[in-house]
Amino acid sequence: MMENISSLWITVTAILFCIIFLYSKGKSKFSYLRSIPSSKNSCQLPLGTLGWPFLGETIEFISCAYSDRPESFMDSRRRMYGKVFKSHIFGTPTIVSTDAEVSRFVLQSDAKAFVPFYPKSLTELMGKSSILLINGSLQRKIHGLIGSFFKSQHLKDQITRDMQNYVQQSMNKWRDDQPIFIQDETKNIAFQVLVKALISLNPGEEMDILKKQFQEFILGLMSLPVKVPGSQLYRSLQAKKRMVKIVHKIIQSRRNSGVTPTVPKDVVDVLLKDASELLTDDLIADNMIDMMIPGEDSVPVLMTLAIKYLADCPAALHQLTEENMKLKRLKAQKGKPLIWSDYLSLPFTQSVITETLRMGNIIIGVMRKAMKNIEIKGYLIPKGWCFFAYFRSVHLDENHYDWPYQFNPWRWQNKDIISCYNFTPFGGGQRLCPGLDLARLEASIFLHHFVTNFRWVAEDDTIVNFPTVRLKKRMPVWVKSRDDDDSL
Repeated sequence: MMENISSLWITVTAILFCIIFLYSKGKSKFSYLRSIPSSKNSCQLPLGTLGWPFLGETIEFISCAYSDRPESFMDSRRRMYGKVFKSHIFGTPTIVSTDAEVSRFVLQSDAKAFVPFYPKSLTELMGKSSILLINGSLQRKIHGLIGSFFKSQHLKDQITRDMQNYVQQSMNKWRDDQPIFIQDETKNIAFQVLVKALISLNPGEEMDILKKQFQEFILGLMSLPVKVPGSQLYRSLQAKKRMVKIVHKIIQSRRNSGVTPTVPKDVVDVLLKDASELLTDDLIADNMIDMMIPGEDSVPVLMTLAIKYLADCPAALHQLTEENMKLKRLKAQKGKPLIWSDYLSLPFTQSVITETLRMGNIIIGVMRKAMKNIEIKGYLIPKGWCFFAYFRSVHLDENHYDWPYQFNPWRWQNKDIISCYNFTPFGGGQRLCPGLDLARLEASIFLHHFVTNFRWVAEDDTIVNFPTVRLKKRMPVWVKSRDDDDSL
């Protein structure tokens, strides 16, 4: 409890500082209202409140975010004002959407209507050339190149081999007389797999240096936007510079070799192969660091949450284990190794992963900034305002899902996920996460080897939802190796 309270006040203090800093130029919430031109038609600002002067509703938003129902801030206002409402959080007037249709429209809009919006500390760390921040043709080019590579059979084969190797290496060290912390294990595995896919760096001294610097780097993502020696943002920026040097050395080595591989082995090869002068070495190096974040955050949390939910639902665990044991025996009888399509062919395992994404809400939502007045479904989104598409409220809405707080993988059986507009765990539109298929593959591989190699019991743990989703005690489990002929 004290840890939560302490973290809450640290976060609130940081946000208050940011808000006061943003308003130091004399802006107030009312100046935003005066700047909105009168509409000639019936579209009006959504209902809602901008809260207190300077502070808006940020403190209440953060307070709810630290609870076990972080969506309560949104849901209470949705009941009062409707699915789309106005608020004032993180120092800016904001239109919040818990309406899947409205959010989908915004996410599919181009840069003439909406551009990404992030906290100042994050934009400082990412830099202007980050794929998260750039817009227009360059963003589409990079997103397209990386997306195509991530969907390639060649990379899926490589990811499968790497995941199998790293999972096996990790599990070989596990003992039955001490708990295994799933969150730590999956972070280590996923980071190595992703770095290999990005820059072909193998485990070793250089990987250890990179990971150490990366740990310092990510601490700055939610830090105060103060770039002075000794501050967290300054330390994180210095850590990123050291990581960029490592990637630059790899890029320069590839250029000096004069060899253009027929089949790219990693993302660096993919981007170097493109002849565009816009894809500079600095841009490539910066983006390789930014793209390492899912290896530390999204993918490991997905695997960890799946173990948490399975531990709480014995029926789902039994069916998933049975499905994976059947596949393991079948491949053993045929004398063939498991390939990526085997893992993704297991319907119930995929339903478990889908339900984990729905309930876990690793990405609670995305923010955009309106570049002009936008009208949709009778609502006005004013130019300069932030738009917050809040996925969590949609994923836990009883109008979309029966018993939404109940882990129920069976709800996804025989259901077309692609056409389900109420399910957006990876965002959507032109900035849809290009690694979504790989995240599923990695989670499938980990779950398969975990349940087929071990019997296990999980200790009680609690999900923390802010500032990022994680398990409070790092998901401790006790494992015991299965015999080769071990039955369920």
